[in-house]
Amino acid sequence: MTPIARRMYELLEPLCLVTFFAEECNQELAALGHRTYWDGYFASRAAPLGRVPAQVVHAAFYNFADGEVARHIPRAWETIPPEESLAARERGSAASLRRILGAELAGSPGLVRAADLTAEAARSAPTEGRVMYAAMRTVPVPEDPVARLWHCATVLREHRGDGHIAALLSERIGGTEAHVLSALEQGIHPPESFGRIHHLPKERLAAVMDGLRERGIVDADGYFTDAGRATKQRIEALTDDLAAAPYEALAPADLAELIAVLEPISAKVVAAGSR
Repeated sequence: MTPIARRMYELLEPLCLVTFFAEECNQELAALGHRTYWDGYFASRAAPLGRVPAQVVHAAFYNFADGEVARHIPRAWETIPPEESLAARERGSAASLRRILGAELAGSPGLVRAADLTAEAARSAPTEGRVMYAAMRTVPVPEDPVARLWHCATVLREHRGDGHIAALLSERIGGTEAHVLSALEQGIHPPESFGRIHHLPKERLAAVMDGLRERGIVDADGYFTDAGRATKQRIEALTDDLAAAPYEALAPADLAELIAVLEPISAKVVAAGSR
């Protein structure tokens, strides 16, 4: 049986991905003056943390290579206040969801109910040890149902992400190594060609792969060993366990209703590729 946290991830993640895949968010951030996609990404996602140094954002995000955050933070905030980037991200993401869902579904009672129940889950979990989740909890919840659904799904995404980092740390898997494991799970080979890491220096990628081979996680050809596959499965299982708290706060009937009202919404976004 699929854990509830995994099922909710399957339903909510496509709604969050419009932020990164659809054009509206990019357009809103570019209109503020952000020069590149990554300027807007770091400026808006890290904004709830406040004007922290790049080292703090690097630690909180975990899976970016050394120096990548520092190319954007704090420069991306020097002329554009963090709160403006955060608001632009919300506007663009909500606009993309409205476009994808269409007026009938975006204005439906089911979406309003999904937004309300997702909001209840999003505010229910402890914040201790959850840096990005705690930061997002400080952001005002939008009144508009579409924006509220996106916002609360994103809050829950950061909650899950904080737990995923803890799971990776428990297995001593670094950020770049995590991308290698993710690539292999998706059937991407060589894993160094994965879009999230292919741009890194070849020497850096070679060192990561060598380290994974020495630990018995990948074999000589760069595929999972049995031990490596088991490691990835433990990480995902612990991630699900650590992501369960927000949904445990909902009554069983409310949780069942949330899944039911989210299914057609999520399916429509999945069909559009979150674009």
